[in-house]
Amino acid sequence: MDKKIKYDFVPHIITRQKEREQAYLAEFEAGHYTLNNPLVKVNPYEICPLTAMVMFKTPIATEVTILVKGKEQPGDICHTFPANTTHVLPIYGLYAGYDNTIEIILKNGKRNSITITTGPLHPEVVPATKIKTTPEYFRDNLMFITSATSRTMAVGIDYAGDVRWHTTVALSFDMKRMPNGHILVGTERLVKMPYFTSGLYEMAFSGKIFKEYRVPSGYHHDQFVMEDGNILVLTFDGHSHTVEDMCALIDPNTGNILKTWDYKTVLPQDVAGSGSQDAHDWFHNNAVWYDKKTHSLTFSGRHQDAVINIDFESGKLNWVIGDPEGWPQEMVEKYFFTPVGEGFEWQYEQHACVILPDGDVMLLDNGHFRSKNKEKYLPNKDNYTRGVRYRIDTEKMTIEQVWQYGKERGADFFSPYICNVEYYDEGHYLVHSGGIGYENGEPCEGMAVIKSMSPELKDHKFEFNSITCELIDDELVYEMQIVGNYYRAEKLPLYYANETAELGAGQILGSLLDTETTKMKIKAAETGELIPEDYLANIVEEEDRFYFNAIFETGEMAQLLLVSETGETLRYPINTVPQVFQAMCVGTFQKEDPRNVDTFINKTGLSGKYQVKLVARDKVFETGVTITA
Repeated sequence: MDKKIKYDFVPHIITRQKEREQAYLAEFEAGHYTLNNPLVKVNPYEICPLTAMVMFKTPIATEVTILVKGKEQPGDICHTFPANTTHVLPIYGLYAGYDNTIEIILKNGKRNSITITTGPLHPEVVPATKIKTTPEYFRDNLMFITSATSRTMAVGIDYAGDVRWHTTVALSFDMKRMPNGHILVGTERLVKMPYFTSGLYEMAFSGKIFKEYRVPSGYHHDQFVMEDGNILVLTFDGHSHTVEDMCALIDPNTGNILKTWDYKTVLPQDVAGSGSQDAHDWFHNNAVWYDKKTHSLTFSGRHQDAVINIDFESGKLNWVIGDPEGWPQEMVEKYFFTPVGEGFEWQYEQHACVILPDGDVMLLDNGHFRSKNKEKYLPNKDNYTRGVRYRIDTEKMTIEQVWQYGKERGADFFSPYICNVEYYDEGHYLVHSGGIGYENGEPCEGMAVIKSMSPELKDHKFEFNSITCELIDDELVYEMQIVGNYYRAEKLPLYYANETAELGAGQILGSLLDTETTKMKIKAAETGELIPEDYLANIVEEEDRFYFNAIFETGEMAQLLLVSETGETLRYPINTVPQVFQAMCVGTFQKEDPRNVDTFINKTGLSGKYQVKLVARDKVFETGVTITA
């Protein structure tokens, strides 16, 4: 007999964290916790198991210093909290599966040593396989990397290669420190395949989420916090037929969209494509940078092999960095640069453009195909990835290559996708090659992350690597290798200056797009039957949306129905045709079985209660589930 399908209601992470925080604060206030008998809560916000909260009171206000002892002395992590009588202290940098020693030291010299025992390392967290640096150089920084391949989590790794921080949810794309010390990173809440998520979390390394900035059509790749606090975020028009070709400016207080830039108004979409371009993902923007001196925005269009710069106010195109082959001649003459100097090479399918203080442009030249001419495409085994710095003269429209790193390392440093560079100071750079892949022991032709998901290649052995380097005056002062592909790398200390525990409920800002319905009605009989068990169907409802998951035969005609209390029926198409993606910057959300389909429905525009039904096999099936909007 067919049964009612599995149903779960999952409160928003901010709601769950509010309840956890209120519970441990109530326990704290109800007890008598002192320096010698503090209250300790491991993983206080659910998603960061190598953190804790230590709580106690002192008779007078005093500064407190905590020292998280490393396995060796250079691994010590120290932070001093401002004077108070009530001390709620976030503890960062614990080791997994370890009895961690934490020294708590008052300003008057009184101290206590406590032990915090953690569970084993999460199975989807991978430690470094190689670290080359010195503790004197790397100090108490961690290298934070966010995943690009499935079944791996965001992780922070210290000078010795030990994991000192990680998440248990798949936070996505770039992780950046905001001017206020908080972290800004993509959410794990998928809204559209392959990796478009609901927006951004503003959070602490404790896992505490202060705000979710929901972006109507979803977030991807990159963000930039401006001096006034407004946030530039990469998105797209959810009702158009293209993706990854729009930037939005978000008000951090309301989550409202203040301004948008649509690149389709600036560039042609059917010329000068890279080897990965298709009509749906014609530009594939993977970076945004605001330059105050020129009041302009710079974007990296991987699928046009082009870095473009536009005026912030008007949105008009200022210049393009890229191989001019295939572009209209009038655009080449007006917007493209002419190379000067020796050893110049164009970039191809690049990532992570940065405008430097002197106006130079630094980026990660993936080099995929390394040509705009199919007859000249370079195989991956002969290719290279590099960080590169260009000097541009916007008066003379000339471009000069003034620095590069990575070409000399050849195919073992080659990443056809993802990666980034960072500028710390003159001559001090980071180059992260995060998408290295091998097939049967050789550099993989095509993208290993995509090929490894192919059932036809299940007998092939795929291996992944990520190499992160720092250089000072061309001397390699840091190198980390780790199994897997990782989107970007960011070096950060766990604590920021004067950090304290910021308590209170987080905010959910902005809104998600109305999910498009279809007027097409599939001929189907109302039988009152429940969904057959072979669909393995389930529904997960959240506060602002829900999703329906089931196993469908490839190409099966299906719709999800919402039937209101007044009898109105809303129809949502279910895409059962496996999708082919030319770029897979984050594979975290990929399913091993392509027949396993999620259909996401935002509650935006809905009101009241709705019965959920499925149209399939020429029948209307009941789920037995009612959702509330």
